[in-house]
This record gives sequence, C-alpha cells and structure tokens, in this order.
Amino acid sequence: MRFVLLLACVLFIILSTVRFKLHPFLALFLAAIGFGFFSGMPLNEIVQSVNSGFGGTIGNIGIVIVLGTIMGTFLEYSGGAFSMADRVLRWIGEKRVPLAMAILGWMVSIPVFADSGFVILTPLNRALSKKAGISLATSSIALGLGLMTTHTMVPPTPGPIAAAGIIGADLGLVLALGIPISLMGAVVGYIFAIRFASRLYIDPNPEWSDAEIAQKRPKRLLPSGLLHPF
Repeated sequence: MRFVLLLACVLFIILSTVRFKLHPFLALFLAAIGFGFFSGMPLNEIVQSVNSGFGGTIGNIGIVIVLGTIMGTFLEYSGGAFSMADRVLRWIGEKRVPLAMAILGWMVSIPVFADSGFVILTPLNRALSKKAGISLATSSIALGLGLMTTHTMVPPTPGPIAAAGIIGADLGLVLALGIPISLMGAVVGYIFAIRFASRLYIDPNPEWSDAEIAQKRPKRLLPSGLLHPF
C-alpha cells in the first residue's frame, strides 16, 4: 500500500511541476502531507514528520545550497556562462561543436541549474551548429547530457548536496567521486550524440546572428573564463 502511495506521490510531483508549473517546493510539500494523510498518520505526526525532515536536511546542508544558488545566479546574470563558452571554444575549436557543448555543459551545470544552463546556452548552440553544418540534435544532446551529469552528481548543485545530507555522506568524498564519474558520463553522452543523435537531422535555425552573438558577448564587460579576475 505504501509503495502505491509513494508511486502516486512521485507522479503527482512530476505532473504538478511539469504540466501545471507548480513550484517544486510546494509540490514536494503537498506530496509529503498527502503521503502522510493517506497512509493513516495522525495530523500532528504528519506536521512533526515534515518539520523534522525538512529542518534536519536544511540544518545540515542549507548554507551550502544557498551559497551554491547565489554563485549560480551570479554566473548566469553576469555573463560568466558566455565567458566560459568563449574559453572552451578557444580550446576545442568552433568546428568541434558537440565536444565543446558537452564540456561546456559539464562545467556550467556545477553552479547553475541544468535547465537554466540549457536555456542560456541554446541560442549559442544553435548558432554554432548552423555555422558548423551539423544537426541540432547532435549538439543539443551533447549539451543536455553534459549538463545533467554534473547537475546530478557534483556539489554545489542542490540535488547531490541534499542526497548527501539525507544519507549522511561526506560532501568532500561526494565531490571527489562525483567529478570523475560525471566526466565519464559526459564522455558517454558525447559518444551517444555523435553516433546516434547525429542520424536525426534537425535544422538549427539559429535565434541569433553572428553579429548578435558578438554583441551579447562583449569581451570587456564579461568576467574572466578562468578563476582569476585578470
């Protein structure tokens, strides 16, 4: 019975956030209350259980999540993501778009949420794919899988931090293992993109021209792509 309730709660969270655009926090909160209510828990125990579970998680990892979110917001709105893109493209070359997108997604999604990173980088990805004459499917799959590998494995993204807090794992160990494992995942995603996703041609139809991309990436106004300010 509880397994069915758990499955129903998971489906509720997915549908409410994806289809009805309910805030994830509210979806999780309502799912927790609903699980307790339909499993027969008294109301006071439901409230106590939700409070202790949420409070315990936030008490362990709350500061790290807040700082990671702030860092990701700075990177997103300061233009740091484009600065990182410039650096990666100089290293890899604009003709190797899928590889550049996979590496860029892997880097950007450490401080920035994967969906935000995908939205930020999609116009650049479309323009580069059109210029290189490749299918949008190839570069987008490489970018998306690169984003998701670090989003699900490497702190300070809130997901892995929350998981580490729930099971009592050491954050340093999670970070040390998450980086190489996520990198291997990004490599597998890149291989999948060039071997299989490339069979489906999708016209990139770029949203930005080369001039617009140059305008949105003024070198003098963006932060350095490295960790130093020079």
